[in-house]
Amino acid sequence: MRTVLVLIMYFFSVCTFGQTRIITFEEAVEIALKNGVQLNLQKSNLENAQVQKMATWLGFGPTLSASTSYNQINGNFFNQNEGKVVNGLFNQASGSINAAINIFNGFSQVNRVKQFNNQLDAQMYFVDRTRQDLLNAVATQYLQVLLDKELLRIATENWEVLKKQVEQVTEQVKLGSRSPVDEYNQDSQAKGAEIRAVQAEINLVNDKSMLSQTLLLDPLDEYDVVKPTWHINTIAEADGDLQSVFQTALQRRGDYLRALKNEVASKYAFKASKGNLMPSLVAFWNINTFYNKLDGDNTAAAFDQQVRTDNLRKVYGVQLNIPILGGTGIFQNRANVVQQRTTYYNNQILRRNAEVQVKADVLRAHQNFKLVKRTYYVSQAQLNAAESAFSLETERYNLGVTNFVDFINANRVFVQAQTDKAQAEYRLLFQKVLLDYAVGTLKIEDIQP
Repeated sequence: MRTVLVLIMYFFSVCTFGQTRIITFEEAVEIALKNGVQLNLQKSNLENAQVQKMATWLGFGPTLSASTSYNQINGNFFNQNEGKVVNGLFNQASGSINAAINIFNGFSQVNRVKQFNNQLDAQMYFVDRTRQDLLNAVATQYLQVLLDKELLRIATENWEVLKKQVEQVTEQVKLGSRSPVDEYNQDSQAKGAEIRAVQAEINLVNDKSMLSQTLLLDPLDEYDVVKPTWHINTIAEADGDLQSVFQTALQRRGDYLRALKNEVASKYAFKASKGNLMPSLVAFWNINTFYNKLDGDNTAAAFDQQVRTDNLRKVYGVQLNIPILGGTGIFQNRANVVQQRTTYYNNQILRRNAEVQVKADVLRAHQNFKLVKRTYYVSQAQLNAAESAFSLETERYNLGVTNFVDFINANRVFVQAQTDKAQAEYRLLFQKVLLDYAVGTLKIEDIQP
């Protein structure tokens, strides 16, 4: 019985180990969104930006602090309760509460709130664009693996066809109906097809490794990809006016909106820095009290009386600070103004560059979408013609009507037509994803079948 159980467990482990994981495009996207390094980093930065925004809003409120202390003095001490210097072991306890509120500081706090609000918006747009970057990277790499699989299939099938052709020609040479030169030429072509099949397999291995790295999968885990169940004709019908697509991109592209928000944030940071050069007005309130007693002095007032009445003091008022000259403060503030002004100008340049980049990306993706559709339809017609020509040429070659050169040329054209058709089809399948990425409207819902 134990032997049977061991054999069953062994058989199960072998079957489980030999299974190849199938990852659909939708599953690949879900894995990437969960494991994406840059996306998770930017999400953490978003939390930090939210905390910074909250901190600037709290800056409008008052500051409140409390302190207490206890000390013992052995020696001369001025007793405020008796108004004289006494000598001995003196015990003292004190406490205070301090509050202050900024009434005016050159609108620095108002501008800082606007600065961090825009920085939070910029980070939100950056997270959104990073998510789209990840979707685009997965789509591109997944497409390449699919294409590599198809090209490997085409190369392998061509190799198998040529090997069978070698066997046929070999038999014909033995019968004396063909020259040995035909056998050597056919064998050379078959070996060349084998090399191309091996190279196609190498490309597949390399591109699967790249996809594994993007998804943060263990490269040693074997997996396979499958063609999405999308309707290529529906994808081919998608189109839009170029100008309207431009406007949509400027409203939706996360990288452009981030650059725009960074420009606005730096403008308010510049204004906030200038506020530090203006006078500031602060209202303050303070209450403090203390208790003291000389050892051996039984005439000292009670603790409650000293703390609540005798030694209780309240201070309140306003303080006006006017920066004039002196020290490093005024010069540091002026240097900060120059720095923030430079940052503002630089962000204006980056925003204009992002706008040009968006338009260039949209134009390229829009035109490529049209050209890929045209290429797909042309490649279909090309494949049909090449397949018919190769079929007829193969028949003529087997009958000895045509020569080897014409047969090989027809085979080469047919294989190239298969390759062109595969490339055009897979590119068109994913071209809508690439167009949505360029416009900035790419969402996870767009990749559902």
